[in-house]
Amino acid sequence: MTKPEHRSKGPWSVPLVLSEVPEGGRHLDLVADRQTRAAVAEQAGLDALPRLQASFDVAPHGRGGLRVVGGVSATVGQTCVVTLEPIENEIDEAIDLVFAPADASPIIGAEVDLSAADAPEVLIGGGVDLGEIATEFLILGLDPYPRKPDAIFQSPTAGEDSANPFAALAALKKRQRGQQR
Repeated sequence: MTKPEHRSKGPWSVPLVLSEVPEGGRHLDLVADRQTRAAVAEQAGLDALPRLQASFDVAPHGRGGLRVVGGVSATVGQTCVVTLEPIENEIDEAIDLVFAPADASPIIGAEVDLSAADAPEVLIGGGVDLGEIATEFLILGLDPYPRKPDAIFQSPTAGEDSANPFAALAALKKRQRGQQR
């Protein structure tokens, strides 16, 4: 079994090369261990990551490519932006990606209209890293401003001079006028 030539830079690496995927496809269920979850939580800026798992159906696609369909699900510990209390959120992100060899080109003479969103990803070292894919989609699925369902932000009441950022400057200006006279 030959693994992809590149080394993962991420905390969760599950490499899979094209030659390991039979014509009928391959199903993989992944569950991250405690050490991996801790490393992914640190990378993602999470307080905790008690559960992280992914499920993939990988099949050959076109000439030397792969299609990866599945999803990543996790329980993430974050901090409420309103109350600053810890909260847990559930993540469930669908994944559907197509990978092609770097040297893959469209058939000569055929018109192909691929927008950047539809362009296939590039196979690295002849394969994909399912752990990196799961981590990327987990991070994309995070709420950047998590808040408890019942959390309500209440701004300070207007009219309080101490809340006015220029109140101290106004008092200083009054003192300076008094000294000049």
